[in-house]
Amino acid sequence: MATGRTHRPATRSRGIPEATVARLPLYLRALTALSERSVPTVSSEELAAAAGVNSAKLRKDFSYLGSYGTRGVGYDVEYLVYQISRELGLTQDWPVVIVGIGNLGAALANYGGFASRGFRVAALIDADPAMAGKPVAGIPVQHTDDLEKIIDENGVSIGVIATPAGAAQPVCDRLVAAGVTSILNFAPTVLSVPDGVDVRKVDLSIELQILAFHEQRKAGEEAEAQAGAAAPAERGDHGEGPDGDVPAVMPA
Repeated sequence: MATGRTHRPATRSRGIPEATVARLPLYLRALTALSERSVPTVSSEELAAAAGVNSAKLRKDFSYLGSYGTRGVGYDVEYLVYQISRELGLTQDWPVVIVGIGNLGAALANYGGFASRGFRVAALIDADPAMAGKPVAGIPVQHTDDLEKIIDENGVSIGVIATPAGAAQPVCDRLVAAGVTSILNFAPTVLSVPDGVDVRKVDLSIELQILAFHEQRKAGEEAEAQAGAAAPAERGDHGEGPDGDVPAVMPA
């Protein structure tokens, strides 16, 4: 089986837009659920609803893959699973290292979805000497002193950073210098990387803050709606017009 260091996804060379690439995992997740239920075909409308996008956008995205479905039948689920998996590079074996084995790092190590999606946790790395040799998810933790050796021996091109913010950039620099070209960053900080290195940031606190914004907005809209519904009733009780003291309709 091919390893991540020697094979790269073909999406950029084929001219697939980044926005489309970002939606492919959504389609794959929905298709995988359909496949597990032994659903043979799916319409663009059904798949778009399951993925949370509109059907026109889905059809446009699939056109970049050369997949257009069959009129009156829809898309073949198993073929689309294979096609998208191949486009994302998930038909290969991608060794991954996780650096920072605290609560979050340990949770990531125990995540069962990696293996089923083409990713293999090759090593767990932490700066705490007390963690060295301790098994997490059946994998012994190794010390950061050996980071470069671990990356080289395992042919790693994808690194996951789950360290505290202050340690993230130094760890990132070492990963890049050792040959890692893609980084998933869970640390609450922005990383600086050279050209040719891709970084995806996952900040749970930011996502929660965005949700809080929407909750606050919904609460404000609800309060305005309630106030608007109460106002006509109050005017009707007193027989007042728009200015509060003049009848709305003057007698003839």
